[in-house]
Amino acid sequence: EYPLHRYVSGFTSSLRTSSAETFLPTSVDPASSLLRLHQKPAILRKISAAQQLSASEVITHLGQTVVLASGTLSVLLHCEAVGNPKPTISWAKNGEEVKYNDRMLLQPDDSLQILAPVEADVGFYACNASNALGSDSVSIAVTLAGKPLIKTSRATVINTESSAVTVDIGSTVKTVQRVNVTISCQVAGVPEAEVTWFKNKVKLSSAHRLHNGLLLIANISQSDQGLYSCKAANLHGEVTESSLLLVLEAPRPLPYLEDLTAMLSSAGTSIQSVLASPSGSKMTISPGKSALIGCAVDGHPTPNITWLYSGEHLRLEHHLLAAGRILQILNVSDALHGEFTCLAQNEAGSITQKTSLAIQDYWWSVDKLTACSASCGHKGVQLPQLRCLLDGAEVNISYCKEKPKPALQPIACNRRDCPSRWMVTSWSPCTRSCGGGIQMRRVTCQCLTVKGNSVPVSTEACAQVSKRPVDTQNCNRQPCVEWVSSSWGQCNGPCIGPRLAVQHRQIFCQTKDGTSVSSDQCSALPRPLSTQNCWTDICSVHWRVSLWTVCTATCGNYSFRSRRVHCVHVHTNKPVLEHHCSWRPRPANWQRCNITPCENGNFSERSRGSVVWIEERKKSRLSEMQHWT
Repeated sequence: EYPLHRYVSGFTSSLRTSSAETFLPTSVDPASSLLRLHQKPAILRKISAAQQLSASEVITHLGQTVVLASGTLSVLLHCEAVGNPKPTISWAKNGEEVKYNDRMLLQPDDSLQILAPVEADVGFYACNASNALGSDSVSIAVTLAGKPLIKTSRATVINTESSAVTVDIGSTVKTVQRVNVTISCQVAGVPEAEVTWFKNKVKLSSAHRLHNGLLLIANISQSDQGLYSCKAANLHGEVTESSLLLVLEAPRPLPYLEDLTAMLSSAGTSIQSVLASPSGSKMTISPGKSALIGCAVDGHPTPNITWLYSGEHLRLEHHLLAAGRILQILNVSDALHGEFTCLAQNEAGSITQKTSLAIQDYWWSVDKLTACSASCGHKGVQLPQLRCLLDGAEVNISYCKEKPKPALQPIACNRRDCPSRWMVTSWSPCTRSCGGGIQMRRVTCQCLTVKGNSVPVSTEACAQVSKRPVDTQNCNRQPCVEWVSSSWGQCNGPCIGPRLAVQHRQIFCQTKDGTSVSSDQCSALPRPLSTQNCWTDICSVHWRVSLWTVCTATCGNYSFRSRRVHCVHVHTNKPVLEHHCSWRPRPANWQRCNITPCENGNFSERSRGSVVWIEERKKSRLSEMQHWT
């Protein structure tokens, strides 16, 4: 399946050979004269076997492939072109101009000779022919020992307008979306190399490939961005070259800017902000304040942002925030009447967004009046309406709080006699509080003059305007009711303390004729008590005490006196069980007395007092135990 090969003293051609020599201009009609006037350059391709001058020299024409061998001492590359004016010939290797030296020679017939070729001479050599009418270029590959060779370019191609781009593999392509990109992978090698395409190191399917080593990426989008690689392989080896495809997106405006929103949230309401827009935005601000201007744009790569004021670079006091997307103007002056411009640029294009500041202070205005307070008479006045204005528009009055308020003088209005009208007095008190009564008032027809006097006029004057108001009306038509109570019930409750027992009775609402009605009808009347404290007979007791006895001794530590304590009924004065008086404190029934030292002669008195004291103490203890029992 490989093309026919002919080995000629270190030279091998990858093209099919023929005994006949044929010159084929790439852009010339063979039937036309080669000497036609004003002809664009056309390079002739000669498809034939190489001519052997000696065992170490190789001569070849464009359109063939040269394979260097160890015995090759010279390679002569012929380039013949036609055109009028005569074309100028130049040579390039791998896209770069050939630098001639003692080994790389340009012959008088514009052929390129390579002496003692080495591995560094491997590559694609292009013959370029040009005149004033145009140019033509044809390449020839020089390989080493038949290894694959890929024609590469290290150029960076940026496309923002054309709908189709074609580049050699190795180039960097930067283009906008919806463009057809063709990457050429021109391969030379003996035998012919097999080409495989990859994207980001993943093999591409055959659907992406075209003939002659071309890869077409149609209608590209952001998803097509990546590294495209072409691998050429034959039995002598393999080589891979790559091109980076970057999809550009021209700067475009966004409806919001997150960085500006976050900054305003942290700063509160003390800083005013505005987003610049392609059509221009506007912000009104007071002198001395700070302002934030946002430039909300997007693009790929991220656009560079430049701020201008009135078409020139900023010279006023400012800060750039959020990678330049926010311009903070400090201490706004009343001289800032120009336009701020945000210029966003990347390789795909640019966009400008604008905004202007309206420097306006707040002031009080009294150009409007309130409605007249009266339609006639002598009291109608209007007050100037105090408004806070900013740039001619009314704003909240709090913005003008630091401005002195102008004096407001009332203005008389509608000062004229009023039409005749009915005048009424207040209603008189109702003749009855319930059961239906009558209220009355006085109705007259009067006219209020511009002097403030009310002048009576005929009733006919008012009757023509409105119907006469009534002078009598019914009132208090609700039935007469009262609270009625039953007798108090029995007094119940333990006698823990005075007046703690309770007794109850029933309360009813009824009319004067004794008909019971809902309690709601008596709600306006004070309601009698249905429960009260009471005093039971069993609680009418108290402690009764006798007089103190004579002190048992006149001196010493054991003299005392005593008395009797009984629980008796208040009314009958008869003793009752002591527990009935337990809710009252029980009085003491003994106490010590005459506690003074005794002289020696009073020893018997002290002894007698001690004995009596002990006996009485026992009785007192026994009495107390009986009480608590």
